[in-house]
Amino acid sequence: MFDDWEGKYEYIIDLGKQLAPLAEEHKLDGNKIKGCQSTVWLVSRYENGLIHFEADSDAIIVRGLVSMLIKVLSGHSPAEIADADLYFIDRIGMTKHLAQTRSNGLLSMVKQMKFYALAYQLKD
Repeated sequence: MFDDWEGKYEYIIDLGKQLAPLAEEHKLDGNKIKGCQSTVWLVSRYENGLIHFEADSDAIIVRGLVSMLIKVLSGHSPAEIADADLYFIDRIGMTKHLAQTRSNGLLSMVKQMKFYALAYQLKD
C-alpha cells in the first residue's frame, strides 16, 4: 500500500487521529497498559461472544498503533484473539522502525489484548 516507511508512519498517525477518544471515566490507573513509555488506556467489553476494545493514548503515534490493533482484533471471539498471529507487525517493518520503547509498548498492547481474550475464554 505504501512505497516507503514515511507513508506508513503518516497512515498510523492518521489512524490515531481517527480513533474516538476514550471516555474520561475509563482513564483509570487500572486500565493503563504497563510497559508503554506513553500513557495508554485500554478497555474491553464482551458482547454476544465477541470482544470489543476501546483505547486512547497521550501520544499520537501510540494512538495510531493501538487503533491499528483495535481494527485487527476488535469484534472477534476470545479464541480468535488469543490465537491471532500478528505477523503483519513484523512484515510491514513496524518493529524495525519504531524506537525500542515504542516497540516494547506495542508488544505490551498486544499482550494486554490477548490477556483479555484469555480471561473471557475462562469465563465461558
